[in-house]
This record gives sequence, C-alpha cells and structure tokens, in this order.
Amino acid sequence: MSRLEEPAHMPDPMLGAQDLRLMRAIADSGSITGAALALGYSQPAVSQHIKRLESRTGLPLIERVGRRARLTEAGRVLARHAPAVATALEAAQEDLAQLRGGGRGQVRLAGFPSASASLLPRLLADLGRSEPGLQVLYVEAEPPEAVDAVREGRADVALTFSFPGDRDDPHGRSARGLSMRAIGQEELLLVLPADHPSAARERVDIADLSEESWIGGCPRCRGHLLELCGRAGFVPRIAFETDNFVAVEGLVAQGIGVATLPRIALDATARREGVVIRPLPAGERRTLHLVTARGADRLPSVRAVTTTLERLIRQVIDPVAAR
Repeated sequence: MSRLEEPAHMPDPMLGAQDLRLMRAIADSGSITGAALALGYSQPAVSQHIKRLESRTGLPLIERVGRRARLTEAGRVLARHAPAVATALEAAQEDLAQLRGGGRGQVRLAGFPSASASLLPRLLADLGRSEPGLQVLYVEAEPPEAVDAVREGRADVALTFSFPGDRDDPHGRSARGLSMRAIGQEELLLVLPADHPSAARERVDIADLSEESWIGGCPRCRGHLLELCGRAGFVPRIAFETDNFVAVEGLVAQGIGVATLPRIALDATARREGVVIRPLPAGERRTLHLVTARGADRLPSVRAVTTTLERLIRQVIDPVAAR
C-alpha cells in the first residue's frame, strides 16, 4: 500500500500537488475511505495527511455529515485548483518529452452528438497528418455533462453549446474556475417536409407552424424550441423526442412533424429526400464554446486539438469566410 510522505517540517502555508489531489478526491467520492481507494493510499494515511494539512493552513478542510466527509469552504477552494495544477504538471511532462524526442501525448475530448458525426472524423484525420504522435480519446456528452467531465478531470477539452436566453446555461456557475471561450455562432435551421405548404417559401413565419406537430431534441434544444415558439405566441405540440438528428430528418421526411436543427447536424449527412431546409430569423443561433482547465492551452497536445477544432468549426458554420 502506498504511503503519503510528508517532510518533517513544512513552512506554513506551502501546498503541494498531492494536497490538492486529495481534496479533489474527497470532493468526488464524498468520503475519506473513497478518496483513499481512488488514490491508492491507506485510510489512516489520508486522515493523518488531512490533519497535517489543516495544521499548516490553519483552517478546517472537512466536516463530518453522518458517515460521509464534506469539504468546508477552504477545502473546496483547494479542490477547485486541482485541475489547473494537474494541467501544469502535464504541460511540464509534455515539454520534457518533446526535448527527449517523445510523442505528443493524449487528449480526452468531450463533445455533443452532432459534433461526433460531423467534426470528429475530420479532427482525427487532420491531427493524424499534422500531429501523428497525438492520441485523441473521445466521449459523447451534452454540455452540462461535458463541463463536469473537465471539472472532474475526466476530460481535457469540452466542446459545448448554449442558446440565446438559456435559463440553465452550462457555462455559468458550473464552469467557474475553468477556462471557456466562445469560438463561433452556429445557424439554426427549420426542417420541413418537402410537400409542406410553407416549403415553397424562402422565409417561413414560425407563427404559421403553430398547429404542427414538432420533433424535439435534447433538453437544451427543446428549451430553445419552447423559447422560439413562445416568442411567436404559441406552445409547440412536441409529438416526438429524439437526440438522433438523423432520425429527426427521417421523421420530417415522412411528414410526422417539423423540427429545427443546427447547421453542424445538417452538415453531418447527405440531404435526405423529402426534406427542405429553410432559415430561421437571423438571431436564432447557438454559440459554440471550448472549455478546458485553466492553463490547459500550455499543453502542446491540448493546443493542437483546440486550434484544429476551431478551424474546422469555422469551415462548417461559415464556409465562405473560412476560404
């Protein structure tokens, strides 16, 4: 069993990466025993380390709630800094690996479903040519879960989105302490059956679709649909719900309902017969974001992924400007 080693004398209030990792592990597991298992230490060693750390900082770091351990405000402060410190250590390791002629490392990317189909294959192909030593691991996740994955150290980069007027913005409190930047605005489009009475129009008034059945997508997309129709004076009758944008097009083609989809989703597949695409008002766009731990752009591997991803997204959402 590994042991937590600590110098006989530690000047107050010096902190180490091990201290922050321990606070993060307690926050994630909710117990000292769980943190010990996660880190490979004995439970008594973790308890002793916490006592010494509280003595050095002069602040209580955990409090007991039944059989669980909960971080105090001071403990949460330390836990929040853990991802940034881990990123800095990884950056140092990558820099040394490059000096030794080693590879470019590994990046864990989380992204929303339509990005999986449209952007991920291009990203991997481009990086395979430009960064042959870089490995990208990918997990599909909606924005709130993707942000959580970065915060908890399960992902290095999250590609997310938000809609205008989001009531539950994943980039508010949940992203506090992380680095987030907007990288573009993606057009939202109306998807209609080819034989729909409004299909012949270049511009469709949403109010004219108040009696239609609608196909709703992910919770965030449904929230925007409700906002969009609410501004037009009606509540949409959502007859079907699916996160599968290919299925959405199929349902529309069969006349089951109408829908809205982002350009990235429509770009992912060949246009299906029986479907027409019409623009929504100019303001109906969603913002795309890249979320990382603070300082993650110091990692050459993370920088390679985010730079390539940003370029590919510009090509999809604004192909004329990207030329």
